[in-house]
Amino acid sequence: MNTPDNYIPIVLQSLVAAGFVALVLVLTHLLGPRRAGKNKDASFECGIDAQGNARIPVSVKYFMTAILFVLFDVEIVFFYPYAVNFKEMGFEGFMAVLVFVSVFMCGFFYVWKKGALEWDK
Repeated sequence: MNTPDNYIPIVLQSLVAAGFVALVLVLTHLLGPRRAGKNKDASFECGIDAQGNARIPVSVKYFMTAILFVLFDVEIVFFYPYAVNFKEMGFEGFMAVLVFVSVFMCGFFYVWKKGALEWDK
């Protein structure tokens, strides 16, 4: 039976983690160096000086592909519990996975039909 006492370790761990994050943020602000200057404020990446403007327009297709990758990649994670417990879930679990896959495939075909996966357009 679940009682509020069962959640005490979770609450304590959350409080310790949040306290540690807050402590580290405060300490780095207080103890860190405060130097400003032309070289300190300059952009730096991989030892190569920055050239040009970083605010160039990027194709929406790039962002669409990234968002769709994350969306479908996260959906794949939901197959893991089924793969681990497929024998115990039986036919009912198999039908649930078929419904999940059918919804997943409907979304995939919708994205495909809309042309979100076409780079040439």
